[in-house]
Amino acid sequence: MTDAAVAVERLEKTLGKNRVLQGISFEAKPGEIFGLLGPNGAGKTTTLRIICTLLSRDAGTVKVEGFDTTTEPQEVRRRIGVVTADIGVYPRLSARENIEYFAKLCGLMDGELTRKVDAVIERLDMGSFAKQRAESLSSGQKQKVAIARAIVHDPEVLMFDEPTSNLDVLASKEVREFMVEAKGRGKCVIFSTHVMHDAERLCDRMAILHHGLIVASGPTEQVRGTERDLESAFLALVEA
Repeated sequence: MTDAAVAVERLEKTLGKNRVLQGISFEAKPGEIFGLLGPNGAGKTTTLRIICTLLSRDAGTVKVEGFDTTTEPQEVRRRIGVVTADIGVYPRLSARENIEYFAKLCGLMDGELTRKVDAVIERLDMGSFAKQRAESLSSGQKQKVAIARAIVHDPEVLMFDEPTSNLDVLASKEVREFMVEAKGRGKCVIFSTHVMHDAERLCDRMAILHHGLIVASGPTEQVRGTERDLESAFLALVEA
């Protein structure tokens, strides 16, 4: 019996003529930040899209909290929240209206919806701009809206796909702090990035993808090995 929140086993995916994933396996657990690292085109985003049911798999199994992404997609979606670099908030809706819309998509209704939206706005310190249209918000404020809509239904698994790539230093710091806070609350946090400095500071365990294969996995210290830092270890692996 596995205690993994997300279990990926022998996952394969081909897009067009490109075999994007070639039988990868890993587990991400509650109360940890798990790094999914690799250069552009390694298969990171494809993996996350399969986990959150946006893409079907060709072979292998993917389970979230024990639910299969292919046969039980609705149960999977109830248990995940996703934050990406492409923030994609609706510009003519206010910050609060964006969150409320996604709360309704997650099945929250009436009093429960209001209570949870209020709670997430307070938790992320969004009160000063909750009524503003999203088109008038800064990048950091928009990213807070994106995080709020991803967590309003209190999912057990949070996935961050390059969440800081379009943000300034202060906004990036807030996103990193939120990931650490979510880990402290027992959430499973999957962090996909090619920024090795962030990964080394944040990740408890990780898997490095290259050409659709996992070339290294384990605790961050183990993956770094004898190299002076994670970036050096990463380069040694992908340039070998």
